[in-house]
Amino acid sequence: MKNTIKLSSPATQEFWEIPILYEDAQVLALDKPSGVPAVPDRAQPERPSLLRLLHDGIKRGAPWARAGDRSYLMATHRLDAETSGVMLLAKSKPVLIALLNHFGASQPGRRHVALVQGTPPEARFQIDTKLAPHPARAGLMCANARRGKRSVTLFEVREKFSGYTLLQCEPLTDRPHQIRAHLRVARLPVLGDPLYGGRELRLSQLKPDYRLKPNQVERPLIARAAVHCEALALPHPLTGEPLSITAPWPRQLAAAIKYLRKFAPA
Repeated sequence: MKNTIKLSSPATQEFWEIPILYEDAQVLALDKPSGVPAVPDRAQPERPSLLRLLHDGIKRGAPWARAGDRSYLMATHRLDAETSGVMLLAKSKPVLIALLNHFGASQPGRRHVALVQGTPPEARFQIDTKLAPHPARAGLMCANARRGKRSVTLFEVREKFSGYTLLQCEPLTDRPHQIRAHLRVARLPVLGDPLYGGRELRLSQLKPDYRLKPNQVERPLIARAAVHCEALALPHPLTGEPLSITAPWPRQLAAAIKYLRKFAPA
């Protein structure tokens, strides 16, 4: 039997089966799917969020909530709606405070991967650009040296392709859309992320002899922003022992990398 939490939204008729990556008496780590906000969206309060769905399940006494002492669950770090991967939740207020303090102290340990358009000039680089909400476009973050908040991300090339790059990204601060906004600053937009200038990736762009069958429409290899939180590494909030949690790549990202390796080697 899969170790999962089943969530549903009667309002939108959506259903999710969220894999549990790690759990003990203090924390619960879930593999958040892309497209689901981690916390309620102020701009779209009616949109289902992971935290609200969890709290609704706790309130109504869902079977998963009654198991494993899951009566209190709070998000400890930011994860964009478009980003999938490790979401760490605290199971008590003292643990929440400890983890918020950790993630707020510019500590490395949150490792994302991002598939981007273009190739950076260096194998390792850092972007230290203040970010603020865009003055005219709701939901968009932009560089703003005067009004922005300090935002720092470390980047490292994991794999190069012809015209594309797989990057490892470590945010040292916790701002909305930080990785995606910083990559736009670097002119390396994330594939599948039109909000920050990223285009779709299609097999027809890569395969020289690509042929589409009659009456069929080509779907993009990645129909979402290609950013995934693949790992968290931090001291356990109670024991201080090293805690490492990983989330497997989503199928779309793994498939895109497979086709890039085959048809677009560097």
